[in-house]
Amino acid sequence: MVRLVPNNLLPPTVPNFHQILPTNQRPDVQKLYSQLPHFPSANFRTVSNASRPTAPHINMFRRAAPRAARLMRGGVCHEMRATFATSRRGLNANVSTTTSDLGQPDLASASSAEPSSNCRPLQEATYRQLPPTMQKMSLMGKVVIVTGGARGLGYNMAEACVEAGAKAIIILDTNTALGEAAVKALHEATNNSVAVAFYNVDVRNEEDINRSMDELTATHGVPDVLINSAGIADSNMPAETYDTKLFSRLIDINLNGSFLMAQALGKRLIEAKKPGSIVFIASMSGGIVNYPQEQSCYNASKAGVIMLGKSLAAEWAKFGIRVNMISPGYMDTALNNVPALDAQKKIWKALTPQSRLGAVHDLNGLAVLLASDSSAFMTGSNIIIDGGYTLY
Repeated sequence: MVRLVPNNLLPPTVPNFHQILPTNQRPDVQKLYSQLPHFPSANFRTVSNASRPTAPHINMFRRAAPRAARLMRGGVCHEMRATFATSRRGLNANVSTTTSDLGQPDLASASSAEPSSNCRPLQEATYRQLPPTMQKMSLMGKVVIVTGGARGLGYNMAEACVEAGAKAIIILDTNTALGEAAVKALHEATNNSVAVAFYNVDVRNEEDINRSMDELTATHGVPDVLINSAGIADSNMPAETYDTKLFSRLIDINLNGSFLMAQALGKRLIEAKKPGSIVFIASMSGGIVNYPQEQSCYNASKAGVIMLGKSLAAEWAKFGIRVNMISPGYMDTALNNVPALDAQKKIWKALTPQSRLGAVHDLNGLAVLLASDSSAFMTGSNIIIDGGYTLY
């Protein structure tokens, strides 16, 4: 029997899985292209095929690239000079920032603003009314760990898991103030109907990880899901002058930290003979070289995360443990909203078919899908969610 549930009974995350945009409301791709910035033409190297007509997106790229080169090479814009020290090849962004998205810092993660929440947890009564397909897309009764979950995209995904029915959300982060604020916000939003806990954990520290895992397992049981969102980014760093200590630090957090977290949960799931889902937040930078910023270490770290996830997926499939990756494109986070990044953001948007940056909630549905039983036959997959950026 097919059961239909009105959308007003569902949390915001859940209807997104089954809403199909009517044809007459779908965006006009040609119109999107026509709204892109028209940069002055210039001579630069391109690969083309004279025997076929030039598509609109190729024209867009040809307009954008010369302008991008001028902005980020010899002549960094004045707003950037006012905020960052400049190197001979662009920005000298020696300050690492926490991230949970792409090849750029999740600048929202570096924000000191306390999180707030308007999420509504999926109620048991509503869950029972859902059709079987929608039930599988929920996280009803599951315990979910989110690293880097005190802020930014990690916090948004934690909210989505609450909306999808998780019975407990465990936030691991290095920022105690924001971690405690996140717990408070989620408790208030759910009227304390969902268990929420915070542990101050550095993902480089195996002892910290195992201690927190032992404590939370004693309270909530072996977690069902890990969303590994913690990470940092060093961007606009020429490889020939990259400080090797910074290089090692980034690899240690982004790649080694991902392994340590996955290992800590994986071995507990195996010992408990319990299936589980691990979701790595990688980046489109794990498969491409971003333009125009120089970030060799970040790109390498995210490529490593993707292959780590594929390797663990192959090894642990026999235990019922699935491992998948989300690779976001450019995301519009709070700290991106500064004049110093306006020029770079224009370039990112101009090279993205949807002509926008990702919103902080754009990863939520995919994170819930991969964490849920509806993706039970899916493991080792790297899903790019970038508004089409990597199509070019």
